[in-house]
Amino acid sequence: MASQKQRTAAKRNVKKAQAGAQKKQTLKSLPRRTRTALGKEASKVRRGEEKTRDELMQEARRLGISGRSKMGKADLKRAVSRQS
Repeated sequence: MASQKQRTAAKRNVKKAQAGAQKKQTLKSLPRRTRTALGKEASKVRRGEEKTRDELMQEARRLGISGRSKMGKADLKRAVSRQS
């Protein structure tokens, strides 16, 4: 059976974890224009109009592009289009 001190410490730890998780909700803190742009890009990927980062990474690997692991999605897109 847990003592009162242990229950208090556990309750405090849970509250700290909840507060930390709430702070990490980064999309909420982004500007509206950025959130809109991210949503539009995600919908293009879902519709198949645009490739995902993983798909671009596979294509870059196939083309032998160096430094691809350090590239973001936009960089990969540019590098793949130059090589193709």
